[in-house]
This record gives sequence, C-alpha cells and structure tokens, in this order.
Amino acid sequence: MKTKKANILRQASNVDLWLVAILILASLLYGWNIWKAGSANSFYTSAIISMSESWKNFWYGSFDPAGFITVDKPPVSLWFMVIFVKIFGLHGWSIVISSVLFSLGSIFLIYKMVKPYFGAMAARLAAFLMTLTPIVVADARTNNMDATLVFFLLLASFVLQKAVKKHSLWLVSLAFALIGIGFNIKMLQAFMILPAMYIFYWLASKDNCKRTLRGSLLATVFLIVFTLAWPLAVDSVNKNNRPYIGSSSDNSVLNLAFGYNGTQRLLGQTTGTGGTFTGMGNSKKGGNHSKATAPQGRKNLQKRGRNISTKGKFNGSAKHNNGGGNGIFNVGTAGITRLFQAALGQQISWYLPLAIFGLILAYLAAYERQKKWWQLNRRQEQLIFWAGWLIPVAGFFSIASFFHPYYTIMLAPPIAVLAAVGISSFIESLDTSDIGRKGYWIKGLMAAGITTNGLLQAFFVWEYSILAGIVVVVVSVTLSALIIYHRLNNKVSILTGLVVLLFIPAFWSLTPTIAAESAAIPTSGPSLLSKNDQNSNPIGNSSVNTKLLKYLNKHNGSKVKYLFATTDSNTAAPYIIKTKKAVMAIGGYNGTDNAISLKKFKRLVKLGEIKYFYISNHTNNNSIVRWVKKHGKKISSSKYSSNNPNNSTLNLKSSRHAGAQKFQHKARTQPPKNHPMKFHGNRRKPQTHAGKMNGNFSNQQSNALYQLN
Repeated sequence: MKTKKANILRQASNVDLWLVAILILASLLYGWNIWKAGSANSFYTSAIISMSESWKNFWYGSFDPAGFITVDKPPVSLWFMVIFVKIFGLHGWSIVISSVLFSLGSIFLIYKMVKPYFGAMAARLAAFLMTLTPIVVADARTNNMDATLVFFLLLASFVLQKAVKKHSLWLVSLAFALIGIGFNIKMLQAFMILPAMYIFYWLASKDNCKRTLRGSLLATVFLIVFTLAWPLAVDSVNKNNRPYIGSSSDNSVLNLAFGYNGTQRLLGQTTGTGGTFTGMGNSKKGGNHSKATAPQGRKNLQKRGRNISTKGKFNGSAKHNNGGGNGIFNVGTAGITRLFQAALGQQISWYLPLAIFGLILAYLAAYERQKKWWQLNRRQEQLIFWAGWLIPVAGFFSIASFFHPYYTIMLAPPIAVLAAVGISSFIESLDTSDIGRKGYWIKGLMAAGITTNGLLQAFFVWEYSILAGIVVVVVSVTLSALIIYHRLNNKVSILTGLVVLLFIPAFWSLTPTIAAESAAIPTSGPSLLSKNDQNSNPIGNSSVNTKLLKYLNKHNGSKVKYLFATTDSNTAAPYIIKTKKAVMAIGGYNGTDNAISLKKFKRLVKLGEIKYFYISNHTNNNSIVRWVKKHGKKISSSKYSSNNPNNSTLNLKSSRHAGAQKFQHKARTQPPKNHPMKFHGNRRKPQTHAGKMNGNFSNQQSNALYQLN
C-alpha cells in the first residue's frame, strides 16, 4: 500500500505545472464561448447531421440525409464530430469540441517531442507559442478539418521519434500509417511533411542501412494501404449505389484527391469554377445571419468587415493584394514575401523570424567541434526534422493559388518549436564558460531574430495602432542591443523582455475567443471585436426562411423524398440543419458539380421524389435549371417570402453585399469601445465582389421557387 502511494506521489511530482497552466490557458482560448458556435461551418454541420442518420451516410461522408452527394473532403475528421453529436446531441459546442480536444492534444505532443532533446524550458515555450498562435485559436473553434489534421501529423511525428529511439520497425510503420489516416482527413495536405519524415528516419536511425531500408519500405507499404483504403473502397462501389463525390469532376475520390484537393491547390482551381461564391455560411458566432427573406446558404462571407469568398475571389482589402496564381482568397501576393504580408502573416507569422534565426542559432549551438560536419547529434537531427516540416510547407503557401488563409495552421508547429528552441539554446549558451567566436554568432543571431520579429509585428499592427507598433520596435531593438553588448546575461531578464513581444500576438489570439468566433472561414484580429448588431442564432435557425419552410411542408406530398432541390450545398445546408430532411444540391458545394443528369432528374420528378426547385442567386445556368424554368410552375414570391429580419436573404445583391459593405466600413474605420488597444482606423477601402461573375453564372438572376409536378 505504501509503495503504491509512493508511486502515485512520485508521478504527481513529475507533472509539469507549467504545462498544466499552458493547457488550461489553451482550454479557455479554444473552448470559451463555443456554446455560441451556432451552426459553425454549416456545410460540414449538415454533413454531420446526415452522417448521424445512417451508417451509409457515415461511411461516405454524405452532405444530405438522402445520401445524394458528399462533402469535398474525406469523412475521418467528421467521424469524430458525429460521435460527439451522437453522445451529447446536436449543439454548437458538440460539433466543434473535437477540434478543441485535438488542438489541446497538439500542444501536449509538441511538449513531449521537444522536452527529451531540448529540455523543459524549450518544451514549455514551444507549447506556449503554439497556444498563442492566432490561427491555431481560430481553427480550434470550428468544425473544419485542420485542427484534426495537425494533431494526426504531430502524432505521426511523435511515434516516428519513438520508433527511432526504440529501433522499432513496427512503430515506424505506425507513424506512416497515421499519415495515411491524415490523407483521409484532408488528402494531399497530409503528405506535406512526408519529406521531413523520410529524411529524419534515415538521418536519425542508428540501424544499419539494410534494416533502415527495410523499415522505409515497410513504412511506405503501410502509408499506401492506409492512404488508399477508403478511396479505393468507395470508388469500387457502383456509382448508382453511393453518393456522388462532391467537388470531383468524375465522381471519383481519387480524382477529388489529386485534382480539386491536390494539384489545383498549387496551380489554381480548374474544376467547379464559374463564379464568385459566398462560402459556407461564414458568420458571426458560427451562425448564418442576414436580413431578408429567402433561402441562401452561400452567404455571410462578409464576416465582420471581410469579403470572404470560399470558392472564388476574396476581394478584401486594397492594401493587401489578392494572392498569386488565380488571385483566389485573401492570401497576399504570391512570392517569397507572402508569409510576411499582412494577409497571411497576421494569422500565422508572428514568430516566423524568430523561428528562422532560431533554427540557425540552435543548429550552431548544438554543433560539436570534435565531430565532422556531417556527423549529427540528436539535437541537430531534430532540428532538421522541424526544418523539413517548415520549409516545404512555407514554400507551398508562398506560391500556391487555391487555399484559405486558415490552412496555414500547418506552419504553426514548426514555427513554435524552432522559435522556442532558438531562445532556449541562446539562454543555455549564457551558462557556458566557452564563449568564443561561436558565442558571438549566437548572440548576433538572437539579436537579429528579435529585431526582425519586432519589426514584423510592428508592420502587422501598424494599421490598427501606430503606438503599439512603435512600442514593439523600441522594445525589440533595445532588447537586441542589450544582448549584443552583454547587458542581458540571465534567463529571467531575457524571458521578461521576450514576454513583451508576445503581447500583440497574444491579443490577436484572444480575439476569436472574446468574439465567440466559430466561423466557417476562421480568422483572428481586432476587426472581430467590432460589435455586430445581429445576435447569434441557435443551431439550425440561421439562414432559414420559416415562411418558405411552412409552405414546403404544407404542399409537399407523402411521396416526396427531398424537401426541395436547389443548385448548391450552401443554399441547402441551413434547411438540412433545421429540419434534418434531405435537400438535393444538384451542383454540390460550388453549384457546378455534374452530380445528376437531366434525364435522371426528370425521372425523380416523375416519381414524385422532388416537387419543388429553388433557383438561388448566382446560379449555374445548366440544363436542369433551364428545364426547371421552362417546365416548372413559378410560385409567387408572396407565398413564401418574408420580411422578417431573422430570416435569410432573398435579394443577395442588395442585402448581403451592400449590407456587408456598410458593416465593413464600420468595422474598419471605427475602433471598438473599451478596447484593450487603441486602434486607428484601417485605411483600407472596403470592396465588394457583387456583380463580378464569370462563366455561366449571372448575379442578375432573381431567386425563384418552382413547382415541378
């Protein structure tokens, strides 16, 4: 009994209270106010509801309860969300709680990976920097897949680290199998760290070449098997017996993986284009809020002053250029400086200069004179791994054409680790008596990292607060000068100075929590704190025209399978969430998928499975829409339209674009009352993309409801 009690006390004494404090802080940042999440990303929320209705929908990741079409990603991440919904019921918090938990798990894994090689101080600092990375906070509060993916990539890296230490081929195989699972979370995005994993395994493995080669081959087999298991299983099923694969061009998971979620992310979108779409209900507190009268799911892209378009162009600020390639989304101008521009930098790059200089500093500090340059120690091997994660991913986001800013969460782990390791290596160097030339290099690199990091932070915050920008420059330059001239030579004084440089990114990280942000397009920044005059809606109440819903429920017959059919998933999503009934989105997410032929559609109408078709604004003028207009009976709008401001928008152009533009001007030019920082107005000119349509789309087309039989 005494031995057991002693073991418990020993284990308790080994708990790092600093890590516990960091995890508590992260829990508050990620979890506070998630009960106000509303529908979060309504596109995926409707899939969660549909997947909870049947095992078939669960397996395929069906968007609608009838299993007509899938979402644009594999279902693994959604599986976790469905499990929580089945256990706790459908609530705003239950659809995002898995992202919160996976984000906390990522912080813990970073700590566990860093501590054995760089010590407790570096591990704590890495976990802390990860916690206070703004886009990590924003992503953790949504039901998107990115937080889940990052956790599985870190778990794979952690297992690989253990595999090398224990000389275990099976652990190596497990590590690469986890990457395969990551593929079935967000497809080729999971493969971005594969070069780092292969290089690290070959450099760090102390086994002979034959055994290392055998381990690599076995790991690759596991990678392939776990990667292709779900896609091949789905593609092998007769296409008439499963949902259409949303956002693919040929109803194939592999086409989705290597096309829309693969090469197009780098080169630009070539399928499913044709218009400036308005996203997945990106709205205040996860709800979908607008004022007017008819169904529209592709709305609320104007999130507190941002013109967010999830499938088209982001016409955000005049100051921050619209990306490279196809200029999709607000991702800055493609090139080597993209991550240092405000568009992406304000979300992910707050510690990037420290990470770059920290990598060089830590590698130099770990260098051992008695060894040849190619003879690496454990610390250098770890640094190469994290550099192998950082460099290719940063390179991709610097040149890619088709991605959302919140995808940059992929950069958060290596940036946090390398910045922390650089700082801790510098502090360790102060305790060594052998300074010499290497010591001067280390001090110079630390000073350069702090100065450039301060200048970058000042650039990010300048448009909001000139005073804050000046303060951070003065602090960083002063701190660097004290380091160079040997005035800072102890851990406490250095860490105290660095804490000042964490104030602004910490504030940025707080904004999603304070604003109860759980948007489909997660972001962070002071503009979130501008008061919106709309209240958050409970889950299932956003974007739903109750008068239309009553009309459909009254006039749909008993044979009807679909509440109504419409052009795209985002118009359909709020009604699926509200009613848990099937709504057919013939064009999938964009409204451009060829998910059903006109012949098959007419047959379903004849069978009585579809009675009503809603033609939304920005509709693809395809054969089905033309047939509906020609043969359907147009219902008078007075029978289903409503002027209730709690209902959704009928005239998207007048209410969504104009209203959001007005709000954008308010959000960008007026500082919030009682704000922790005193902001000067953003000098950007608000823009709207209303009227900018391409291909076969026309925003002049009016919304209309048609009866088909």
